[in-house]
Amino acid sequence: MWFLGMDVGTGGTRAVVVDAAGKLISGASSEHAAFRTPHPGWAEQDPDDWWRAAQDAIRKALAAAPEPRQPISALGLTGQMHGAVMLDENGQVLRPALIWCDTRTQPECDWLTEKIGYERLIELTCNPALPNFTLTKLLWVKKHEPHTFAKIRHIMCPKDYVRYKLTGEFAIDVQEASGTLLLDVTHRRWSREVAAAAGIPESWLPKVYESPEVCARISEAAAGHTGLAAGTPVVAGAGDQGAGAVGMGILQPGSVSATIGTSGVVFAATANPTKDPKGRLHTFCHAVPGLWHVMGVTQSAGLSLSWLRETFFAGRKYDDLTDAAARIPAGSEGLEWAPYLLGERTPHLDPEVRAAFAGISTGHTAAHFVRAVLEGVAYSLQDTFTLFAELGIPVTAIRLGGGGARGSLWRKIQAGIYGQAVEVLTAEEGGAFGCAMMAGVGAGHWANLDEACAQAIEVAQRIEPDAADLAAYKAGYAKWRKLYPALKTLR
Repeated sequence: MWFLGMDVGTGGTRAVVVDAAGKLISGASSEHAAFRTPHPGWAEQDPDDWWRAAQDAIRKALAAAPEPRQPISALGLTGQMHGAVMLDENGQVLRPALIWCDTRTQPECDWLTEKIGYERLIELTCNPALPNFTLTKLLWVKKHEPHTFAKIRHIMCPKDYVRYKLTGEFAIDVQEASGTLLLDVTHRRWSREVAAAAGIPESWLPKVYESPEVCARISEAAAGHTGLAAGTPVVAGAGDQGAGAVGMGILQPGSVSATIGTSGVVFAATANPTKDPKGRLHTFCHAVPGLWHVMGVTQSAGLSLSWLRETFFAGRKYDDLTDAAARIPAGSEGLEWAPYLLGERTPHLDPEVRAAFAGISTGHTAAHFVRAVLEGVAYSLQDTFTLFAELGIPVTAIRLGGGGARGSLWRKIQAGIYGQAVEVLTAEEGGAFGCAMMAGVGAGHWANLDEACAQAIEVAQRIEPDAADLAAYKAGYAKWRKLYPALKTLR
């Protein structure tokens, strides 16, 4: 049996084929057109460009699979979260989708918070109103493009539009739906109260499924476009963070991932929906049925390092920069970096604060600045672990992902700042791989995601924190936390 997972990202779509042992057979990607920014803070994409890329990636992944080829037994989808796709009564796209990084909707966030109440909104959805979420984007269209809003009959997220094109079905998973601000996360169903307050008819909302649950089948038309067999089961899947966590085996309470991509995410599985009254963490349904997860976000994680390199060290290799930084003592001899290039999500919910270096002296070299950036990003992610401790969220094992898992220095820094051992996987295939695992469960090959991941995921290295690092970073973190209050006063 082979399973296919597909990730409808921001920059492109990737499809992977996985075998019955959970091993990667083949993969292929297709780029998207760059998202449009008609005004500062706006970000829009054409949903039909995702569909074009999905067809291309599927065909390429199937063609790249070795002989003898097996049929795809099931597939699952993941993708960029929070985007707002709007269709008319004929299933036609009404306007470009407002995607996750579109931040035009703060006035709509303020209106919704006043309409429902801050505490009541968190009680209903486990989250505050933020510009990233789907509902606030729909409210912007309602206010500024009423002629378009009047034609809406279906709303969905990016990967669910691709599923619609593959199957003709309107469906969404509970993990993705948690990021719309329309889901009653505690009870894993749409919130009638929030929908009514926002003026969103429930008939517009797709049916909600658990992530490994079969929700649709490949249509005859899509079979002709992709090379998949008509009738192939399609599971609900998850948003990119939920699917990526499955791909890393973050399934049961106590398991945590710290992933550094452009942004940074600390993700913890929980037995119950943990609600932060201050809204500093996202609380979503997990892709594992019956579980939830909490998530803290650093807006400019890997972005901080790439910005530093492109701005001051153009042409220098990352390995050369980090090799030099490794010779600098933990704590960067007093140099600090606040990674707020794009504002900050967790724990400050402050889109206006900006980044800064602090403590610069004549003794600091280029290597100090590189190490300070690596440490500042990890300190920012440690803010989420601090919230976990405050809210009683258990942390028994931490797995690293993304760029932060690939360099030995950043691994060592994270172990020292988080204060416990961290693990790195033999191969991190990302959200598409996690969705292939879900597809295998939906097809009945594995009993559940725990069984699937136990077979497919292997730990390559465990990094214990250095004793000297622990002492330096405990003091360093306490000092670093004074940066945000100081920076807040500067605007």
